[in-house]
Amino acid sequence: MNNPLLELFDSAPFSRTKPEHFLPAIKNGISVAKEEINTIVANTEEPSFSNTIEALEYSGELLDRVTSVFFNLNSAETNEEIQKIAQEASPLLSEFSNDIALNLDLFKKIETVYNQKSALDLSPEQDTLLTKRYKSFSRNGANLPEDKKERLREIDKELSKLSLNFGENILAETNKFEMLLTNESDLDGLPDGAKEAAKALAEANEKKGWLITLDYPSYIPFITYAKKRELRKKLAIAFGSKGFHSDNLDNQENVLRIANLRHQRAQLLGYKSHAHYVLEERMAETPEKVFTFLNEILEKAKPAAEREFKQLEAFAKELDGIEQLQKWDGPYYSEKLKQKLFNLDDEKLKPYFKLENVINGVFTIASKLFGLQFKETTEVDKYNEEVKTYEVTNPEGEFVALFYADFHPRPGKRNGAWMTSYKSQMRKDDKNVRPHISIVCNFTKPTPSKPSLLTFNEVTTLFHEFGHALHGMLANTTYPGLSGTSVYWDFVELPSQVLENWCYEKEALELFAKHYETEEVIPMELVTKIKESATFMEGMATLRQLSFGLLDMAWHGQDPSAIKNVKEHEKKTFSETSLYPDVSENCMSTAFSHIFQGGYSAGYYSYKWAEVLDADAFEHFKENGIFNKEIASKFKENVLSKGGTENPMTLYKRFRGQEPKPEALLKRAGLIK
Repeated sequence: MNNPLLELFDSAPFSRTKPEHFLPAIKNGISVAKEEINTIVANTEEPSFSNTIEALEYSGELLDRVTSVFFNLNSAETNEEIQKIAQEASPLLSEFSNDIALNLDLFKKIETVYNQKSALDLSPEQDTLLTKRYKSFSRNGANLPEDKKERLREIDKELSKLSLNFGENILAETNKFEMLLTNESDLDGLPDGAKEAAKALAEANEKKGWLITLDYPSYIPFITYAKKRELRKKLAIAFGSKGFHSDNLDNQENVLRIANLRHQRAQLLGYKSHAHYVLEERMAETPEKVFTFLNEILEKAKPAAEREFKQLEAFAKELDGIEQLQKWDGPYYSEKLKQKLFNLDDEKLKPYFKLENVINGVFTIASKLFGLQFKETTEVDKYNEEVKTYEVTNPEGEFVALFYADFHPRPGKRNGAWMTSYKSQMRKDDKNVRPHISIVCNFTKPTPSKPSLLTFNEVTTLFHEFGHALHGMLANTTYPGLSGTSVYWDFVELPSQVLENWCYEKEALELFAKHYETEEVIPMELVTKIKESATFMEGMATLRQLSFGLLDMAWHGQDPSAIKNVKEHEKKTFSETSLYPDVSENCMSTAFSHIFQGGYSAGYYSYKWAEVLDADAFEHFKENGIFNKEIASKFKENVLSKGGTENPMTLYKRFRGQEPKPEALLKRAGLIK
């Protein structure tokens, strides 16, 4: 079979690749990688940095390329066939990864090189790579006796299947729910654009009326603006009960099994809990430090959150006689109160945030800060017609990266927004191999009468994902395993979160916030209101974020074997952070994809951790000008281009000249004066 994935390809050959190509290509990639490993092990020369560590680092390139195409499609363009292949491929990949991690002969060679480290005259990047490789083997069972290695293999195989199953259930739940409204009065309060989108969605599904789904661009406007409380309730309960219906898409058993297997795995490797295992390789280092960090912010945020909640309760009672504020009331009355206090709502802002203008804006900011140029190209193969592709060059006109952007929801695409990569940056054979980077979002679609107009939240999401993309695009390291976003998990959100700050600055907004009909630049009065309202309900938002971090730690920072009821465990964990009455039909854990499907287990706190870094970093820009070339250059040189080549705190201090202080974050959030 002619398999495009087994030919030497530069950009991913999407249009020529069929589902039946994936499994043979993955199996072939595993077989090639195994041969490369066998060659390293069979080498009779004395183990050296070059013949062992570098050889291992550059092995498996074909497999990496094939799996990056496959798993990215399984997130952005999946179907039953691809999901079935994923169920078959995941255990194979898990087994292969264990074949390497548990290969004692390979580990002995790595250990030999590691023990000579002080005599090797390594660069900081080489030193980091050697330490990382040695620890990845010792941390993943290379020293275990055979019976325990076998158990580890079984656990990893099962975990890979369970997390896939978890994600498939959530996608199926999201796609399954539809609220078809045939009475226009049910849409009272909704902006015209949201009504039009709901009508277009119904038509696309060959239905009469207005269709509301659990996709964010449909769900968010309805829960925020719809006057009918009963309909908001219906939608909120559907959204909050994904994976919690005791049916074939239920995730409760998956959650319990994943948490228990992770704990067993950590214990097998000599760690007290999964969180102890994970955090050893994070800036935070220990679960105790994470709890201290979260609780310190909780102490500052909780009084503010409680004040805000009381204010919201009083406002809802005064406006509509609501006696008990519920979760489906929060977004609705928050938006109403925000309009009252600031005379500002998304509908006033959206005309200034046409998607194409925001894209050009983020490109212009990247150009002003880092000298990058983006040129749309039609020469690159894509997996869906909606995807846009760009060639990225530097001021000298040299190729920096290939950039894919996929903006709108569709069936087969999971909710949320993420950045990913199809090809890593590395230096090999005297060549600087440049990366292929992608961002995937789920933004409001254009309608028959309006282009895609973004909410301000969608604008900050685009900047956030683009910050991750810059981290990938500007990578300039030798080894792929240390390149781009291959950094400590609690450092990875710094580039993304710091870029969001530009969305609030007049100087930046004037570059792209232009009315889609009149081209009028966003009025100064609206810019002021955006800034003033930035800390609106920030206490409640902080409490919500902390509750997710604490829930993550409650699953992973202790022995979960005594937990029998997912909902009860969650309720107990939320007792310190909950403001609204509990909704018995809803459960967060059964749809908490970040920690049960993505890579955030024992790491959700890192969003807040990185906020401390980003507030501190942006303060440095603000003191010297948000487009200050010198500071941008220091950020690029010490953070964006360096990937995981050195300890993140070392890199941060080199950029900033000091360790980050949490005061900048608390001040920005309006939690301290």
